[in-house]
Amino acid sequence: MSVVHRLVASAVTASVAVGAGLGMMTPASATAMPSGPFIGHFRKLTNIASTVPANGDVNPYGVFVVRHSQGMLRRGNVLVSNFNNKNNLQGTGTTIVQVSPGGKQTLFARITRRSLPGPCPGGVGLTTALSVLPGGWVVVGSTPSKNGMAATAKAGCLIVLDSRGRVRETIAGRGINGPWDMTAFSFGSFADLFVTNVLNGTVAGGGKPVFRGTVLRLLVRLFPKRPPLLRAVTAIGSGFFQQTNSSAFVIGPTGVGLAPGGTLYVADTGLNRITAIPHALSRVTSAGTGAVVTRNGRLNAPLGLAIAPNGNVLTVNGNDGLIVETTPRGAQVAHKFLDRSGSPPGAGALFGLAVAPRGSGVYYVDDATNFLRLLH
Repeated sequence: MSVVHRLVASAVTASVAVGAGLGMMTPASATAMPSGPFIGHFRKLTNIASTVPANGDVNPYGVFVVRHSQGMLRRGNVLVSNFNNKNNLQGTGTTIVQVSPGGKQTLFARITRRSLPGPCPGGVGLTTALSVLPGGWVVVGSTPSKNGMAATAKAGCLIVLDSRGRVRETIAGRGINGPWDMTAFSFGSFADLFVTNVLNGTVAGGGKPVFRGTVLRLLVRLFPKRPPLLRAVTAIGSGFFQQTNSSAFVIGPTGVGLAPGGTLYVADTGLNRITAIPHALSRVTSAGTGAVVTRNGRLNAPLGLAIAPNGNVLTVNGNDGLIVETTPRGAQVAHKFLDRSGSPPGAGALFGLAVAPRGSGVYYVDDATNFLRLLH
């Protein structure tokens, strides 16, 4: 274990004792919440804004609440990444939009293959992997396709933009292969990116399950005026279910959330379960798929994942439009319908989610309507 990670592991443990979150783990943790399930106190579903920019990109995936104003970024606004282009071809979306709580949508960035300053095998197809690091550095995953089909998907990369939406670098290779979702944790002049990958042998599997999905921890050095510098990559999770799918593009480990104490929760979509990787900030070997926290029950292809202020795990289902709240001990304590459209109701509608500031609700994208919505 590096000196940096020894120090941060100790700090995370201390944060649990005093009840305070660190870095980027728990954006709403400072707010005292009523007892009982977190989502149990919310009754309303509100449309905030369309996520479709001027170029017509659809299928919103990633959601991230901006915590500090810098450049074009405004505190309290929500960034949303789009996976499809205007022709609804998966793996071809190129835009990130910024939405205010009041419903104003603006274009934060449109990323073209020509604008990439470094390697990104296959080009641009923005995924749920979306975070903002200190200094306003926006990191987004790309899992691109040539024609919207998983058969032409390539390894992609992580794309780093500055706070004004300008692409500044790419992070490729080193195990990055279909970056699908991401969470981040910052400490001093460093940050860890936890990235799920879904293309390790998946395309070659031709539609058959392949158990090679990974979770990588990328340690980056942060600088005020230049992009983060990759310092180390560690595979902390491996052996996850992956499979190409005609409607879902690819099924694999999706949402990730880092809890106080350093446990990383993973939505293991293909096996309909949530797993936990212990000591995620400090471990130097893979935990495999981790310990099973919960499976089945109200889960139905869990995709996006976030940690609630009370420490419970929030997931949204890809197959039926439900949000499910699970305790760290595995009890599914609450659920609510976020979408009932389509056939079957809610199928294919949900992906990314994020806890609203001060724990006032849950932002989520509704792919059926291409809207950012709020449960509150």
